[in-house]
Amino acid sequence: MFFTCRKLRVGARFLLRTAVAAEKGTQLVEAAFVLPILLMLLLGIIWTGRGYMVYETITRAAREGARYEVLPSCASCGNATLDPSSSACLDKSSATFQNYIKPALQATNLDANRVTNYCQKTQWLNTGDDPQSCGVVISFTYPTEMAVPFTSLNMTTINISTQVQMRNENQPASLAGAAPTCP
Repeated sequence: MFFTCRKLRVGARFLLRTAVAAEKGTQLVEAAFVLPILLMLLLGIIWTGRGYMVYETITRAAREGARYEVLPSCASCGNATLDPSSSACLDKSSATFQNYIKPALQATNLDANRVTNYCQKTQWLNTGDDPQSCGVVISFTYPTEMAVPFTSLNMTTINISTQVQMRNENQPASLAGAAPTCP
């Protein structure tokens, strides 16, 4: 009886060692399958966050430009704006772009020279308000490279666009039924 139990214990140890030895390389194989997927997800999250950061930065820069464009200057100066009102698109040489949008982009290390399709114009805003309001619309596009590994988005340039509109301050009311003008 003693001999049989001892034999069983030795046999169980042998089977346990054999089972452990058979699973020796499985962890390495599992890691080889899982790690590339985790790395791809991590890099995808990083590049998506970078794209969102670029979007938020260009939107903030456009908002800064529109804010300064609609604010009236001092009362004794005749309430002049930075740039003259125009229903046509002004380009990147406008004072608003040079003094407010460009520095806002450069503050986050975005190259302001890469801005494309810049348009700054004064127009009636589509706000759904009963009285129409005149305001400034600033829109532009900024190209950014996205690199999501193992996908078709690897080093693809994506054009991120933004549009901001703000209502002019101190708008004159229409005089005796006359239609207000904008710009």
